[in-house]
Amino acid sequence: MSATARTPAKQKARQLARHLRAERPDYAYLKEVFRCLRAELDIPVPRAPKRLPAVPTEDEIRRFYEAVWHGRRLGDAVLIKTLLYTGVRVSELVAVRLDAVDLDRCQIRIIQGKGGKDRVVPFPAAFKETLALHMAAMRHRGATHLFESSWKKPYSDRGVRQILARYAAAAGLAHPVSPHRLRHFLFTWLKKQGIDDALIQPYSGHASRQSLEIYSRLALGDAQAEYEEAIGRFPV
Repeated sequence: MSATARTPAKQKARQLARHLRAERPDYAYLKEVFRCLRAELDIPVPRAPKRLPAVPTEDEIRRFYEAVWHGRRLGDAVLIKTLLYTGVRVSELVAVRLDAVDLDRCQIRIIQGKGGKDRVVPFPAAFKETLALHMAAMRHRGATHLFESSWKKPYSDRGVRQILARYAAAAGLAHPVSPHRLRHFLFTWLKKQGIDDALIQPYSGHASRQSLEIYSRLALGDAQAEYEEAIGRFPV
């Protein structure tokens, strides 16, 4: 039957209602009926094309960090570099406690990340001294988390986003900078350096094979060695 010969939708609904009314269907039942009907008629479900995440350019990241540097706020600089170097999600960042940072191994343990899973993420050896100074200052203030306000409360997701927005505006960037965009920048940049998805995966927190295309079982130490070699070329 051609599209022009179809029964009007309202009329077809009345015909179906006559068949179904005696069964007193509810919403869940009707939803399941039409799901099965769609399968019987082999009608595909239209899906919106998956949009690629917007990733800042290296020049935009340099300009962004220059604005951070000129702001002369050590805590903000450490927070933003931690996001840039580790690719952690903002919800994971604000939950990091001081005792989760291993300065000797240059690793941060993420507790109960996405999916309720723990993992460790690396940071560059060159960042260790700056991070240690920040941690000492936080401990002196009686903090328990890596990033806390002057009221001794962990930063909120919203607070971190506001910090990033302030520096993006100061840098004159056309697009906002979010924690998620910094995360995508790091992983895209690492792939451009030739690092295999299998080495990125243990740090990214992605759970499925489709998330980063190719996974294999590799030692975490091998991954960190590759990361440390590549991060020396990082733009900030």
